[in-house]
Amino acid sequence: MNNSQQYTPGPASGAQVRKDGEKWTLILVRELRHPPEKVWEALTDPAHLREWAPFVVDRSLGAGGSSVNLTWVGAPAPQSVRVTRAEAPTLLEYGDIRWELEEFGGRTRLTLWHSIDRRFISWGAAGWHIAFDVLDRYLAGQPIKNVVGADVMKFAGWQRLRAEYAKQFGVETPNQSPNAASDL
Repeated sequence: MNNSQQYTPGPASGAQVRKDGEKWTLILVRELRHPPEKVWEALTDPAHLREWAPFVVDRSLGAGGSSVNLTWVGAPAPQSVRVTRAEAPTLLEYGDIRWELEEFGGRTRLTLWHSIDRRFISWGAAGWHIAFDVLDRYLAGQPIKNVVGADVMKFAGWQRLRAEYAKQFGVETPNQSPNAASDL
């Protein structure tokens, strides 16, 4: 399967929101059928990230203390982010994103923590849900087209997921796109 038109995401699942005043953090958990070392490489290597993530980077995210230029798809300019923690293959933190990888039976339980503007929390959940699906298929050698940025908002599967996550989180969703692509 190498065509995103044939891809249909499953129902909204594995997500929760933590609220701390005006700060909202999206937490998504996905079990991947690949070992943590393979998932780690996909989370840190720029060539792998281009295949599934909603952003590109100019260098590896695998070294703690390094600064990386990260560009969200559709954003006008890169932002410099500092890799605050890189403990291969279990923990990665940079910018407003934290990844936790837990091994179980040769597989990986991947947890994403992403601070997102509360108005766009369901948008982010839907976007990351699709990105995780693309990642899983990419790692399995069955890649599908990465659906990100403005393209994801036209994708019927994303529209359905956004509505499902909005209902699950008890939030309203805006009718217009966010100002920054990083909210996706």
